[in-house]
Amino acid sequence: MSASNTLDRVLVLEMVRVTEAAAIAASKWIGRGDNDAADAAAVEAMREALNKLPMQGTVVIGEGERDEAPMLYIGEKVGYCPEGQDVPAIDIALDPLEGTTITAKAGPNALAVLAIAEKGGLLNAPDVYMEKIAIGPGYPDGTIDLADSVTNNVARLAAAKGVEPSDITACVLDRSRHAAIIEELRAIGCSVRLIPDGDVAGVIATTDPDTQIDIYIGTGGAPEGVLAAAALRCVGGQIQGRLVFRNEDEKARAARWGIEDLDRIYTLDDMAKGDCIFAASGVTDGSLLDGVKRKSGGCVTTHTIVMRASSGTVRWVRGEHHCGD
Repeated sequence: MSASNTLDRVLVLEMVRVTEAAAIAASKWIGRGDNDAADAAAVEAMREALNKLPMQGTVVIGEGERDEAPMLYIGEKVGYCPEGQDVPAIDIALDPLEGTTITAKAGPNALAVLAIAEKGGLLNAPDVYMEKIAIGPGYPDGTIDLADSVTNNVARLAAAKGVEPSDITACVLDRSRHAAIIEELRAIGCSVRLIPDGDVAGVIATTDPDTQIDIYIGTGGAPEGVLAAAALRCVGGQIQGRLVFRNEDEKARAARWGIEDLDRIYTLDDMAKGDCIFAASGVTDGSLLDGVKRKSGGCVTTHTIVMRASSGTVRWVRGEHHCGD
């Protein structure tokens, strides 16, 4: 079965329903100060929705390893197989709530995120940190190079865009570990957009001219790197990532997933290849998506983006959900 035919068996709109369910469940915890409860609600809703789909799904990017996460752990099987039917084998990367702290504090850009690909299409990355650099579509291959300096990367991007480095806007997670990156960016005149969390949204922002973000730089979660790569696979762009190991336990974790070269720089094709479907639903309002809204009469509204690599389509879906849906 070809990649295209494999994913034809799992409709794009089914992925929308999965992320919508997680977003709605998490939204009940917006501003309530309980990270764990918000995450647990999103995980439970996403798992339930996935298990309603006819597929042989394997979670390759999830909520951690089996002994760390009771639901949606790496390696977990989801979906069901109706008797007498041949259902597709699908790899799944997911983050039921990207931005647990954001949700707990009612901040911007919390998302429910999901990507699927044919078996073997997504990097089975351990739950460690990853250095990342990403830009949107329309630039020559090699414009970014994680092994090079921030200054040189910005210079190449500015040249490709036909502007000065001072005209470039960079998105960076607001973390103390990024102090040197922020200092270097500002030293060459770049505008720096700091975000509290949500680096999947930060990477995707490079693909949307309305955000005015040109490049994403910094260290965040490796699972989020793979999810972001799946989105870029669908709409174009470049991303590179390198795993960061803080201790021997994390190196051993990588070895269990078959990773031998600990210094390898992963490209877009390494992290997400072939046909992919990416979906994200807003939990809280953000630059990419509106958050879940509760209206009178039991109506709940959602806002979702869903993309597919093979067709290059991007759909924006606004949903109205009434009591019992």
